[in-house]
Amino acid sequence: MISKEQVHKQLTVGEVAARSGVAVTALHFYESKGLIKSQRNAGNQRRYPREVLRRVALIKVAQRLGIPLAEIGEALKILPDDRAPTAADWRVLSEQWRRDRLNGCIGCGCLSMEACPLRNQGDVLGEQGPGPHFPKD
Repeated sequence: MISKEQVHKQLTVGEVAARSGVAVTALHFYESKGLIKSQRNAGNQRRYPREVLRRVALIKVAQRLGIPLAEIGEALKILPDDRAPTAADWRVLSEQWRRDRLNGCIGCGCLSMEACPLRNQGDVLGEQGPGPHFPKD
């Protein structure tokens, strides 16, 4: 059950979908595979911690690099559930996956770099103005 203090930190599945650019059905699938986690509120609706946004970004980038979901799931098990991935976490995953392209994300760890070669190649999303703008995958 979600405490009153946590309510303001939680996102609905629709909010996660809108902010991450990932379909609700994909989020449900990721959850069924143990890649992300939610809690249920009193009305039995899913609520996600804000940190899930970085986990979803990591999943999408890893998929673009050709990493299978099973391998992504194993890697995510080393990350704590109570916080977003840090630069140190990115290094561990990059080394584990042996993907040098992922090292470029270590600087901020959030995949929101202006010229991110993985989520925003050529800064095409910058043309849409400030804020999160991710293509639907």
